[in-house]
Parts: sequence; C-alpha cells; structure tokens
Amino acid sequence: MRPFTLILPAIAALALAKAATTFLDRSDPGVPPALAGFISAASAATDEAPAPQAASTAPQSCEAPEALLASIRRERELLEAQKARGAERAAEHDLASETLEIERQRLADLKTELETLMARIEAAHTADVDRLVALYRNMKPKDAAAIMNDLDLEVSVMVMGTMDERDAAPILAALDPVRARAISQIILERSKLPGDQRLDDIRL
Repeated sequence: MRPFTLILPAIAALALAKAATTFLDRSDPGVPPALAGFISAASAATDEAPAPQAASTAPQSCEAPEALLASIRRERELLEAQKARGAERAAEHDLASETLEIERQRLADLKTELETLMARIEAAHTADVDRLVALYRNMKPKDAAAIMNDLDLEVSVMVMGTMDERDAAPILAALDPVRARAISQIILERSKLPGDQRLDDIRL
C-alpha cells in the first residue's frame, strides 16, 4: 500500500505541471526562474512518460463448445431422419393408392364380366324354358300330364307357371290330383316374400 501512496502525489504533480505549461510561457519575464525550471522539468517528464495503452475493446473470438456442436449435429441428424421417414411414408401412400386403384378397376371389370355372364345365362335359361313350354303346349294334355307326373317338381312348376292359362289348364286337370295340388300351391306361394311362403305342408 505504501508505494501506491507515494505514486499518487507524483502523478498529481505531473498533471499540475502539464496544466501550468498550457497557460504559462517560460519566456515570460514575470515567471520566476525557479518556477520556470520546475515547470520545464515537469513538462519534460510528462512528455517522456509513456502513454497508457488503450484497453482493447475488440471482442475475443471463441470457439463453439464441443457439446453445442454435438447438439447441432444431433438436431441435423434428427431432421434428416424425419425427412427420410416422411418421404418413405409418402412413397408407401402413393403405392397403396395405386394398388387400391388397380384393385378397384379389377373388381369393376370382374363385375362387368359377371353381369354379362349372368345375362347370358338368364337369356339361355329363358330361351330353354320357352322352348320347353312350346313343346308341352303342342302335346296333347293327357300326354303332357303323363310326362309331368314323373318330371321334377321344380321343372313342372316352371313350365306350368310360364305356360298360358288356356294351355296349362287341360294339362293340370290331367295330372295326378296330389301333384296338381302341389304345383298349384307352389305357383301361388312363390309370388310371396320368402318369410310369408307356406311350403312345408306340400305333399306329393
């Protein structure tokens, strides 16, 4: 603490001497020689004193910590992974949509083919029934009834139900009475809803 105490008065003296040189001229005859010598020596000491270096205000550049760099790398890797997963999901969605569209088109084509086939089958069945009805209609009622007595009941119902009433009546009259009643009841019940049909008591 003592050297610092001695330095302060010296600095103050130098500052005072420097200020005096600003206002007093040593060539002035009114200045006493002793004072002029003191001012001259103080000025010289002040001029010789090294100027204090200005503190550097430039910011010191520092490198980023390794932990921060590692965190940035992890974030970047996570973003890249998310981007890759998003692209993968988009590709899977596009593939699923394309597959679904192909399957839908295949089902539509299959439905069209099935409808066409069913239409052909129905047309062929109708043509066969019409041909069979024409054959029985051109027979004598007794001969047609004799065949129908041994014919499958479903076929007999189909023929009698399709045939005109004037042609079916003589054949129905020539049939076996039990079979005639069964055919009549089936023809009557088939126009009803399935839950309303009463076919359990049919006897042959």
